[in-house]
Amino acid sequence: MSSPKEQDKHKGSKGEVSRRGFLEVTSAGGAAAATVVLDQPAGAQSRTQAGARIAGPGPVAITLNVNGKMLKVSVEPRETLLDTLRGPLDHTGAKRVCDRGTCGACTVMMDGKSVYSCTVLAIDAQGSKIETVEGLTADLKNDALVNAFVEHDAQQCGYCTPGFMVAAKMLLKETPKPTYAEVKAGLSGNLCRCGTYVGLRNAVLGAAQGGRA
Repeated sequence: MSSPKEQDKHKGSKGEVSRRGFLEVTSAGGAAAATVVLDQPAGAQSRTQAGARIAGPGPVAITLNVNGKMLKVSVEPRETLLDTLRGPLDHTGAKRVCDRGTCGACTVMMDGKSVYSCTVLAIDAQGSKIETVEGLTADLKNDALVNAFVEHDAQQCGYCTPGFMVAAKMLLKETPKPTYAEVKAGLSGNLCRCGTYVGLRNAVLGAAQGGRA
């Protein structure tokens, strides 16, 4: 805090604080406040987190339940479930496209709910039941949805297809006989940059109706 003599220095002829004086005083005060914040004891933050379990920063061993198999893997705490699936676990069905949780190409199922695997940390997925497109479509020849996707030309480049397959499986699980509007809403979390939305929706309807769209 400035002394009375310093404050008088910044006053005008009528005892009013000048604009320059005001800025100098407030700047000095702000710097002092910042110093107080920055000069907190180094252990202050760690004390507030006493008792919390800390992992990392190096790789840690985790176990993930993927398609019914318990898989052990070492990951850095910052790694996403998508990176872990596609990398050391070699489950490349989920695709990295936007990597921002908006396109749905990396969709997997966790505990019966569809999630974007690029938004989930692998270390946080422990204890959950994870299902990827590889597990949901293990029998490709006899899978009604796979056949419907082929029949209705529901894909072009293929990057979005695995995510749509997972989302469609989830939709049909919750609503076995959906309407067109329900299919449109159920797949709204996935994007197709090729624009095959009509084929995708008809494929889901076809799978639900035994092959007829």
